[in-house]
Amino acid sequence: MSGLQIAWFLLVGVLLCGYAVLDGFDLGVGLWHLLAPSEAQRRALLKIIGPVWDGNEVWLLAGGGALFAAFPPVYATVFSGLYLPLLLVVLGLIFRAVAIEVRGQIAAPSWRRAWDAAFALGSALPTVLFGVAVGNLVCGLELDSAGNYAGGLLGLLGAFPLLAGLSTVAMFATHGALLVAARSRGELAGWARQRAAAAAAAYAILAAGTAGWSLAAHQRGSALLPGLAAAVALGAIGVARAWSRRRADGRAFVASCLAIAAQVGAVGATLYPDLVPARGDPASSLTIFNASSSATTLTVMFVVALLGMPLVVGYTVFVYRVFWERIDAGPEGDAG
Repeated sequence: MSGLQIAWFLLVGVLLCGYAVLDGFDLGVGLWHLLAPSEAQRRALLKIIGPVWDGNEVWLLAGGGALFAAFPPVYATVFSGLYLPLLLVVLGLIFRAVAIEVRGQIAAPSWRRAWDAAFALGSALPTVLFGVAVGNLVCGLELDSAGNYAGGLLGLLGAFPLLAGLSTVAMFATHGALLVAARSRGELAGWARQRAAAAAAAYAILAAGTAGWSLAAHQRGSALLPGLAAAVALGAIGVARAWSRRRADGRAFVASCLAIAAQVGAVGATLYPDLVPARGDPASSLTIFNASSSATTLTVMFVVALLGMPLVVGYTVFVYRVFWERIDAGPEGDAG
């Protein structure tokens, strides 16, 4: 059954990678929203992500559902042990969704400022916590013999997880700014390129530090694949910055997508075959082999996934082809 278990490990990784690439730029746009110079530009930022943001979050739901179906003990440990951080993530995503929908319903400046703040908070909070969560998985969690989380909330706020959280902020900020540059014209595009250049510099430094620390202190098996994936990510960040300087905004955004995919791949290669490593007691770790569902469940769900994935990918491609256009930050129109 090891082939099925590995296949599901890869499938969960692909779904989470899809979420990081797609909803990553939504979160990144939210990180920049409050800093936009004018109300017209803030409306334009919302218009850029307006048609796609809710569809992008489907990838997170699909990833969580796949994790529950294929590795239920992992789902139970992560969602019970990290209950408060995950609750904050959900609240942040709710604030973001409501802000996008209701911000433009009333023209009062105070109303819009309040929802602008909610949108920024709803983007920043999940971004930081996603990074902290990944950092904790790389470090390993304090698990008891039954595979339950035995640590406290403060134990999740170590130096490496916090560095991973900052790296994720820089990653999504770069990704969001590059999307805005690719989807806008004029002053807004120029402003986005400047933000992308600054964020990409921070992203490269933080990503290099996170990768180096992980390889030096938290690598459990061969460092070849994680090191190669980290190198690809760093190279893609540099390429994205170079293309952005040349105003080749579409190519820069594609390079940013590659950087994020490579970083997700580096995390997967670092963890494999663990899903939730146990800190100090490898025997208590939850792996793809000791925490998977039965062969029947994995087989049936894999068939369902093979049927459903083309629909999700096809719908995503269709929506982006329809709504991929450059937007002017003019006074007319509002995305929410």
